[in-house]
Formats: sequence, C-alpha cells, structure tokens
Amino acid sequence: MNKRQLTMMRMLEPNRTFTASELAGRFDVSVRTIQRDLDKLQEIGFPLYSEPGRYGGYRVLPNRLLPPLQLNENEALGLYLMLHYFQQIPDFPFGEIRNHLAENYYAELPDSTKEKIRSAEERVAFKAPPVIRKNSWTTVILQAAIEQKQLSITYESAKGKKESSVFPLGLYFDQTWYMPALNKDKVLLYRADRIHFAEIGEEKRDQLPTLTEWMNQPEERPSVETVLAFTGEGERRAKADPFFKEVSDGHWRGDIPYEELSFTASQLLAYGGHVKVLEPEALAEKVKQHYVEAIKQYKDNEG
Repeated sequence: MNKRQLTMMRMLEPNRTFTASELAGRFDVSVRTIQRDLDKLQEIGFPLYSEPGRYGGYRVLPNRLLPPLQLNENEALGLYLMLHYFQQIPDFPFGEIRNHLAENYYAELPDSTKEKIRSAEERVAFKAPPVIRKNSWTTVILQAAIEQKQLSITYESAKGKKESSVFPLGLYFDQTWYMPALNKDKVLLYRADRIHFAEIGEEKRDQLPTLTEWMNQPEERPSVETVLAFTGEGERRAKADPFFKEVSDGHWRGDIPYEELSFTASQLLAYGGHVKVLEPEALAEKVKQHYVEAIKQYKDNEG
C-alpha cells in the first residue's frame, strides 16, 4: 500500500462523497490511477462503495477499516505492554482489540520483534483485583455515552431489580466499573456489574456534561472538616492510598460529606493504630463503633 492510498483511507468518510475526478485532482494523478487505488483498497477489505448518478461518487461504510499502524520496534513493544496491562482490567470496553491485534498486526511483525514482545510480556506483570461479577455491558455503556443517547437498563440495587432510562456520562474504573448517568434531573452513580440488561435507545441529550466535567465538579453535599493524624508507618501507607495520599507532616486535612463518614470510618480500620481521628468527633465515634462491633464477634465466639 502506497502513501497516496493511506491518505485516501484517512480522507474517505461515511458522511462525504468523493468522485474519482476530485480525488485525481487532489493527488494530481489520472482518473485511471485513482480507480486502480480504489480497487486496491477494496481488495484489502476497505468497505468502499460507489453511488451511481449525477451526484454519485465513492463513500465508505460507517464501520470502516482504519489505516494500518506504522510503528517502529520500540513503539510496537510499548503498544503490546499497554495491551498486556489493559488485559488485566476486567471487561474493558471494546476489548476485542487485543484479539484483533494478535491475529492481524502481530502476525505481520518480523520474527525478531515477536520474540521481543513475548520476552517482555513474560517479564512484566500487572496485578488486578479479582472480579466477583462480570461487567458485561461496558461497551454498550460507553457507546451510549459517546453518542449521548438514552440507555435502558435493568439495575439491581439493595431494594431489588428495577428498570430505568438514563443518559450515561461515561465509565470509570476503581476496582470495578462505575457509570455516572443522568436519571431525570439528577446524576446518579451505578455499578456496571449490577446491570443485568442494557439497550441503547434513540433519544439524545446534546448538553450532557462529560465524565471529566462531572468528576471535576466541586462537592455540593453537606460536608464536615476532617483532620487525621498518621504515624510514620501510617503516612507511608496513606501516600499510596488514592483518598488519603495528600497527607503531609503526619496529618491529612479535607472535607468529607456527612453521608460518607461511615464509609470513611471503615476505610480507616485498615490503618489500625497508625491513624487517629482528631476531627470531627462524629467520625471518631464511627471508627470506635466499627471496632466495638468487630471485637463483639470474637466475644460472642468465646461464649
């Protein structure tokens, strides 16, 4: 495939029609040369078709093939290591890319490059938490978010299964996949592994916030100023904790929503005696309550 044919693959869009004459003028070659180029693209599977008539021309189907990757050896190694990492994230959206590259792009690489990729993959490991339930709908969710379309879901909450129509803002991964979505006039957070069915509808919302905009919004829930004191070991652990990583000089300060105090208290149990709640007293009491309940289980066993 020559450079002109690669450029044509990038130019041809589903919503635009080109004539052979226009393409010939664009590349300063003959119409016959362009027709040979188009025949070549069709031979390799590029979904090109012609529309007859006065206003006809050449177009491509929406799910077209994109131009092939042109990477040097180091870039190919980096690509496959990234895919090796993403493979550890369960139910990654559009996850079939790994198999596609393995069967197509990888097969065309020189044997020496293949061997380097195999050697690198055997020497790099990424650990991910075990998956309790599959997140079968991540690709559908992301498609709906990209197209800003309505998503009909069957969702399992503590109250049982319920059908809802929502507008997903996107997906983010934190031990499992989460979907913030507009439900009526409020953005709610859904766990993807609790979705039992999902189907994209036709209704669109063009003014939805992006996932980035939603995640960067200031906290609007009523919050309380919180101060935690960490030991040296506690601070070392906290710096690896996404929530408490801003610890400095043995102290962490921040605002925590009132409704998150119980959850925060349960997180602090992992630090044992390496953290102490200085403020607020309500959080300190919840930590104590968690410890009392944990100790009670062992006292009950003694009886």
